[in-house]
Amino acid sequence: MTKTFIAGPDGLVGVIGESERTLLQGIMSSVISLLEPETDTPADPLEALVGWDDEVSVPTDPALRRLLPDGVKDDDGEALELRRLTERSVRQSKVGALRAASLMLDADELRLSLPQAELFARALNDVRLVLAERLGLNDPEAVEAVHEVLDSEDPESEDPGSENSGSEDLLAVIYGFTSALQQALVVAMLEQRQVQEES
Repeated sequence: MTKTFIAGPDGLVGVIGESERTLLQGIMSSVISLLEPETDTPADPLEALVGWDDEVSVPTDPALRRLLPDGVKDDDGEALELRRLTERSVRQSKVGALRAASLMLDADELRLSLPQAELFARALNDVRLVLAERLGLNDPEAVEAVHEVLDSEDPESEDPGSENSGSEDLLAVIYGFTSALQQALVVAMLEQRQVQEES
């Protein structure tokens, strides 16, 4: 069962149950697969060096579009050019954060420095973005349905979604769990900054 993160002068401490850690690692692996381009090595070595791609397109998967949104609004040409120059490095940064966070979850007790906590929070945020898109949370009715599922979930359950048979219910519970975990982490990060400032 997940326990709230605690801030201290030496970093943040949090305990996440084994089933929850395994679940998170599986989802992070799926998000990594979504982010990784089909070809890891660009044809031009210069592109690899500077981090851009000669050919790039807007993602067709809505979840990937949430992770890699247009950097320029109301100008498709400028947005595509910015994507060409930045998308590879953005993908690599997100994948790096997700892989690092997944490795952190190997431990029964998470002991995180502030930079590690920030990286972990970034990974959780990307997981939440994908789950939100899969749940269709841009629709008010979908949001209400998710709240209904979360209201009926046993808060003492050690396995998020273990009592829900439907895939939509399972996603909703995982989304709620991930959101609560991220919120607890961010609150602890703010508290740790205050502890460091006062010491």
